[in-house]
Amino acid sequence: MGEFKVHRVRFFNYVPSGIRCVAYNNQSNRLAVSRTDGTVEIYNLSANYFQEKFFPGHESRATEALCWAEGQRLFSAGLNGEIMEYDLQALNIKYAMDAFGGPIWSMAASPSGSQLLVGCEDGSVKLFQITPDKIQFERNFDRQKSRILSLSWHPSGTHIAAGSIDYISVFDVKSGSAVHKMIVDRQYMGVSKRKCIVWGVAFLSDGTIISVDSAGKVQFWDSATGTLVKSHLIANADVQSIAVADQEDSFVVGTAEGTVFHFQLVPVTSNSSEKQWVRTKPFQHHTHDVRTVAHSPTALISGGTDTHLVFRPLMEKVEVKNYDAALRKITFPHRCLISCSKKRQLLLFQFAHHLELWRLGSTVATGKNGDTLPLSKNADHLLHLKTKGPENIICSCISPCGSWIAYSTVSRFFLYRLNYEHDNISLKRVSKMPAFLRSALQILFSEDSTKLFVASNQGALHIVQLSGGSFKHLHAFQPQSGTVEAMCLLAVSPDGNWLAASGTSAGVHVYNVKQLKVFEYSIPDKQYTDWSRTVQKQGFHHLWLQRDTPITHISFHPKRPMHILLHDAYMFCIIDKSLPLPNDKTLLYNPFPPTNESDVIRRRTAHAFKISKIYKPLLFMDLLDERTLVAVERPLDDIIAQLPPPIKKKKFGT
Repeated sequence: MGEFKVHRVRFFNYVPSGIRCVAYNNQSNRLAVSRTDGTVEIYNLSANYFQEKFFPGHESRATEALCWAEGQRLFSAGLNGEIMEYDLQALNIKYAMDAFGGPIWSMAASPSGSQLLVGCEDGSVKLFQITPDKIQFERNFDRQKSRILSLSWHPSGTHIAAGSIDYISVFDVKSGSAVHKMIVDRQYMGVSKRKCIVWGVAFLSDGTIISVDSAGKVQFWDSATGTLVKSHLIANADVQSIAVADQEDSFVVGTAEGTVFHFQLVPVTSNSSEKQWVRTKPFQHHTHDVRTVAHSPTALISGGTDTHLVFRPLMEKVEVKNYDAALRKITFPHRCLISCSKKRQLLLFQFAHHLELWRLGSTVATGKNGDTLPLSKNADHLLHLKTKGPENIICSCISPCGSWIAYSTVSRFFLYRLNYEHDNISLKRVSKMPAFLRSALQILFSEDSTKLFVASNQGALHIVQLSGGSFKHLHAFQPQSGTVEAMCLLAVSPDGNWLAASGTSAGVHVYNVKQLKVFEYSIPDKQYTDWSRTVQKQGFHHLWLQRDTPITHISFHPKRPMHILLHDAYMFCIIDKSLPLPNDKTLLYNPFPPTNESDVIRRRTAHAFKISKIYKPLLFMDLLDERTLVAVERPLDDIIAQLPPPIKKKKFGT
């Protein structure tokens, strides 16, 4: 593996936005997540829960509801009063439509997926028909006296339940009329509250309506008679969210205390056919409000103010030692927010509305393996570059030479030239950037910093020549006729001759930058390498396959072609292709035999995978030179310290 000097960076003051909504798609096994800054993320649960797509946030979009309809169509709605549909291929907003009911608090797709309901600030429930290209307003239901905070369809599609302040309404879908109005109890711990907010409702096949509210209660109602059947007081604070399994045999709720409760439908007695709802398992994986929950076939999913997306496996539903058996807590985006200028030892940090440029510290001290060396010069914060307007930054990059910075929002593309004079830095914006570069999903500079590669959300890959303080558009690789596949990942070869790109369909395209031709997987033999074929034949170690976080960065050692460097959030690994792959009988995470062993034994027990778990959570790691690494960590305690204080729970004996 060799020894490296490691710059251990902890001054990237990044705080993810809180999670507001989640929506699970059973057909595709994907999860949509919306955050408080308007960002929407798509996770592929079949691909090690990888965040495969994202839509950048916007200051005016406070998303309050998210749902899938007609299979693979994704909609959101929020406090700006608009319903939006997302283009999952081009990775942009397909359209936005005003519902004309004020802020939208809730949304639900019909069981058939052909209709969409929204609940509005003015007390209206609006029904929309989902057409092939858009949505079309159909009609209003009877208007209520207060905002509609939650909605749920009966599985037959004939009735809906709507939660408001102090009551629940049941509507007949055909007529749009309210057939029942159920008043919720304002009592909270024996004291009458001023109002009771019904944060969530779920309509079951047998006509039962389950509600959760601000009085800390989970209640069961008979929709046919409009009466309360049973009530569970489960929290000393709001119960804010509910999700039911497709089989309607379990459901999950989340509270403002950070607790997630699991309810299951179980027989009253061992031999009884009669069943009842029982609270079976409480989970405490959050420090703050659990604003939203979902229920997949194998897991309880939750998210909230503490920014964590948590997957709690239902062990009775999953295979042992399967990917789905791991408790997962996803905090950071899987896309890279950090780029590096190796020549000038600079790091560019991307935030929602600004960029920061830092120069790494340095030391003249020496030491042995494992020592922490004192800095002779501290890291310098060189630049704070703030964007104008409400749009979040999509992507950014600094050139290897440190003389260029580029970033993109949905509507604009920015390129800056940097000049360094002693300890001073000056910045000049390159004007008149072409419109086709805007809404770039990925930006990358060549190793010699003479070319800029830009992946647009329309599927095109642009090559821009950089010279002095100017630019020239050289070429655009266009997508195949009739397809619009956004390219989410880019990589360029060290000599700048080859550009690899991967899109939303997970295919890999390889471009010859000199000859301006396209290949598939082909450099230059158009086939997998011998090492790749060995991996496919032998397979990976079982512990490697059980990792619960995806690889987020891969690079190659410039001087050692047999070494592959990669990392996820909790480990850094160097794969030495000259050594044998580990088998399941080999110790994966401790491949170094004692130093007093003979060279023969050391060689016999060594294998290709050299793994370090020192650095975590690891947002970025790369080589600065052949003997120097930079690792950017973001300790979770630092993030929690910047969040608003959680609800204080009284502990026993205090």
